[in-house]
Amino acid sequence: MSNQRFASVWDAIKDTPQEAENMKLRSALMTALKIHLAQTNMSQAQAAQLFGVTQPRISDLMRGKINLFGLDALVNMASAAGLHVDIRISQAA
Repeated sequence: MSNQRFASVWDAIKDTPQEAENMKLRSALMTALKIHLAQTNMSQAQAAQLFGVTQPRISDLMRGKINLFGLDALVNMASAAGLHVDIRISQAA
């Protein structure tokens, strides 16, 4: 058995560094959206209307169904929520 260490869980479970990076970004966006909805006490129905999606889609977001969301959809939701998405790019370690 290997004692391999990873920077994140995504690095451990995804096949490529590209897939892991994509999942890290999606995870960060989903977490920010969930926190925002909790802090504003917005109902799923209200969030769905604001984001232009269905209430079941918000339920998927709140339940962390990351594979159902692409980066573009999450960025659009964050923008609709009044959140600013900032991308920082650096050399990989």
